[in-house]
Amino acid sequence: MTALVVLSVLGVGTGCWLVVSGWSDAGSSSDDVRPLHAARQAVGAVTVRDRCIRAGLLAVALLVISRWPTAAVAGALLGWFSPELFASRASRDAALERTEAIASWTEMMRDTISAAHGLEAAISTTAPVAPEPIRPEIERLARALKHRSLTDALRQLATDLAHPISDLVVASLSVAANGAVKDLAELLGMLAESARDEAAMQMRVEASRARMRTAVRVITGVTIATAVGLVALNPTYVEVYGTVTGQVVLAGIAAAWGAALWWLASMSGFRQPERFLIAAAEGRAS
Repeated sequence: MTALVVLSVLGVGTGCWLVVSGWSDAGSSSDDVRPLHAARQAVGAVTVRDRCIRAGLLAVALLVISRWPTAAVAGALLGWFSPELFASRASRDAALERTEAIASWTEMMRDTISAAHGLEAAISTTAPVAPEPIRPEIERLARALKHRSLTDALRQLATDLAHPISDLVVASLSVAANGAVKDLAELLGMLAESARDEAAMQMRVEASRARMRTAVRVITGVTIATAVGLVALNPTYVEVYGTVTGQVVLAGIAAAWGAALWWLASMSGFRQPERFLIAAAEGRAS
């Protein structure tokens, strides 16, 4: 009977997740917001609503299975931080592709400006053929130039791209817009080379930490499967945790396990360099 309840909860949770996911995709109807939303999702961005859904489903599932409030709280925390703990290979590859795309667009700008185009004309020319990972942001920049100043539009681009290399490119273009750069094409070429070097470095780091990320997934999966299996198949073995003292002990165990798991996950992650225009881009957007 307990196993049937477990399967029912998992089935209902999966169904709710699919319904909410489909509804959220269908709800994005704005032509200007939808491409940017898709681009940010491609690099692994997870909204607060997605985190709440994951936390709620996992908390309810563990509460129904175990009837322990401590298990529900632990499940909610696990669901909330699951994007950091179980970051997929696709999201990391998308981040690398985004860095390469910034480098490619910078080279496009360099070549277009070298062909005696103006800065705004170069942006409008490269927007339709910009690399796919950042094309929505570049097209939005080109549209913004029709009713905003070049400096303000470039600041918005820094906010949209949210990348250290893009901050350097935006800073260079902003300075060039004021006529303070003698050879913008050469500067853009150097920035493109820096972006490609960063992508290569990130690829080497990701390869060296792949084993640790696998260890995080294996440890988490085995621990959860063992705990759920004991509760579902042999409840008398863990009934001592149903008391008040047992819940306190279980909370300590879950806290220690969660802290160790978070430590491993943070060691396997890749930290981007500090944003160059963080005050101008993120501070202005907040």
